[in-house]
Amino acid sequence: MLTQEALLHAPPLETVALEGWGPKQSGKVRDIYQRGNQRVLITTDRVSAFDRVLGLIPFKGQVLNQLSLWWFEQTQDIVRNHVMAAPDPNVIIAREAQPLPVEVIVRGYITGVTSTSLWTLYAQGERQPYGIALPDGLQKNDPLPQPIITPTTKATGGAHDERLTREEIIERGLVPESLWEQVETAALAVFKRGQAVAQQAGLILVDTKYEFGLVDGELVIIDEIHTPDSSRYWTADSYGQGENPEHFDKEFLRLWFAKQGYRGDGTPPKMPDEFVAQVAARYIAAYERLTGQDFVPGEQPAAERIARNLAR
Repeated sequence: MLTQEALLHAPPLETVALEGWGPKQSGKVRDIYQRGNQRVLITTDRVSAFDRVLGLIPFKGQVLNQLSLWWFEQTQDIVRNHVMAAPDPNVIIAREAQPLPVEVIVRGYITGVTSTSLWTLYAQGERQPYGIALPDGLQKNDPLPQPIITPTTKATGGAHDERLTREEIIERGLVPESLWEQVETAALAVFKRGQAVAQQAGLILVDTKYEFGLVDGELVIIDEIHTPDSSRYWTADSYGQGENPEHFDKEFLRLWFAKQGYRGDGTPPKMPDEFVAQVAARYIAAYERLTGQDFVPGEQPAAERIARNLAR
């Protein structure tokens, strides 16, 4: 684990611009570049937090990249991924996939506070949210009888994600039935493996978001998986000790902003350096606990060095 002093004095993060490469699309930790007829996705050491809030959390992008790479290796026997190479700790080069128009949320526990969360719907009396039958008597944060998939579309215009059922996905032609069956099988299998690894690390994988796409007609898992940004983790020793288990994910940062009265609009409050270091330590600890490996930070990316690697 890096020291508090090292985290406090970590260099600022920056987005890399490669000479001769034009960015076509930006995301939280990724850009799609086109050079001639070739289009590849490059993730860089850029960070985001609390949805639209950009934060200078040291090494956060590297944790997301390196942890995703590790998970891709652990799950490649279940479903292929889009990774081509990782020439730098800050960079993943991946095939551009045709993303499916449905986000796959797999849930192992009934929790959440938004209007579309499983617990909110259940507490309002719905026993078949997302078209899935749930038993009576569940309490907030209870484990579900078995993990379930609650598919959604992307949120637009600040609105919550659209709730979908399996039948709606097929009837609306969002994903063909045979392909959706592949998605469900892969998502549940990857989640099961994630739960097992988290348990060994003293964590609980509560729920997670997967994105799937097609490369040359074949299903692949894309984006990032089982990171503190894409998944909800609780510490196992805090579960059952109170109403709110300890978060080991981005919610730790989001809750801090909420306590400051910030809800995502306007100028966010400045995070104290000590808190920034604490958040960075949490992300690094998540990597180390899940992988069983020490986190070794790389240098900040240099455009010239990455370009040389790409040319090999």
